[in-house]
Amino acid sequence: MFTMRVLRIVDLSVPVGPGTVIYPGDPEPALTVHSTIERDGFNLLDVHLGSQTGTHVDAPFHFEESGARIDELDLTLFTGPGVVVDATGLGPRGVVTWDHIEPVADRIDPGTIVLLHTGWDEHYGTPAYFENPYLDADACRRLLELGVRTIGLDALNLDETPDEEHPGVGFPCHHLIADLGGVIIENLRGLGDIDFADPFVSVLPIRLEAADGAPVRAVAVELAP
Repeated sequence: MFTMRVLRIVDLSVPVGPGTVIYPGDPEPALTVHSTIERDGFNLLDVHLGSQTGTHVDAPFHFEESGARIDELDLTLFTGPGVVVDATGLGPRGVVTWDHIEPVADRIDPGTIVLLHTGWDEHYGTPAYFENPYLDADACRRLLELGVRTIGLDALNLDETPDEEHPGVGFPCHHLIADLGGVIIENLRGLGDIDFADPFVSVLPIRLEAADGAPVRAVAVELAP
């Protein structure tokens, strides 16, 4: 008989509410009371948010018109063994390169969920959060060549976040991953709390019909050997 014992679960998600950081121009989340026990006999919230609100995953359709929608994807893209890449110490708009990934490259196989730990989640809720580090396009290609189809980070955007002074270069990692039917996880937090080997990662999305992405409750699970 197969048995699995969970030792610990690390929550990698940001809370969703009025204070949730959003990508500039995205819908602002709002949670308003629709029903109350006193008035209606039960509590119920009216929830308004975007498909990319909070900790979320991008489906290929987010950047490719012919790409798969979130409810069409194989759920194995959202669960599997995780490898954490130490990319801490980067400054604003620092680049995560293959040099950061190489020390753990021998642990990366097809189906591995690669989590880029930049530590940028410490800036969540401040203007600095929009100056996030991002993944180098060549490093992204090399991960994809290893069979990786799910990449996440603890920041707003896997690519450089453009603004008036930084036009960006066209979201190359988003396109590379979408072209191969992969997914991106953004706005993770707490990757530094994964202090155990071989975490099992789950980022299962809400099943939004024909959507470009969806919020997730991201977790890393420590399993007994």
